[in-house]
Amino acid sequence: MAPAEQHHLTGKGRAAIEVFLRDRGADGMPHPGGTLLAHLGRVQGLLADWGADAVVQTAGLCHATYGTDGFAQALLPLSDRATLVALIGEPAESLVYLYAGCDRGAVYPRVDGTTEFAFRDRFTGRELSPPADQLRAFFDITAANELDVLAHNTELAERYGPGLCALLTRAGTLLSPAAREAVTRQLG
Repeated sequence: MAPAEQHHLTGKGRAAIEVFLRDRGADGMPHPGGTLLAHLGRVQGLLADWGADAVVQTAGLCHATYGTDGFAQALLPLSDRATLVALIGEPAESLVYLYAGCDRGAVYPRVDGTTEFAFRDRFTGRELSPPADQLRAFFDITAANELDVLAHNTELAERYGPGLCALLTRAGTLLSPAAREAVTRQLG
């Protein structure tokens, strides 16, 4: 396996994404650990350290573009998804949408380590069955996001850490081995 730093997004693509995020105010939005932009960069970095491919890293870097079930402030309206597709490509954008659209209250209790649970889209109310590769990316992005938030906010870590550990443990092999190890190390 190549060193982790060789997996990191670099170059013009990363720079263009950062300009996009800054232009939409991510560098001024408060978030545990500083700003939303700093958080997004750390999430992408964790995914890179875990060996995630460029598509998953890119989705991690942009995961809050449409807001999330836990962070309502959106950088781009859903009606303008084409803008994000043009910037990061359809595969990464579809992961951003899946992450942003997760109705956590409906989905999280259903997680059982299989791909057979219904995934509710909070934007449409529809029940989806995402393919296994998208679910794996979703859970790695979830782990990276939540581990970063909890690392920067002791109160949230105490309140939500045990439940998050239980959720990600139930995800089983839908979570990469490196992410499972990080969850165990930080929350276990």
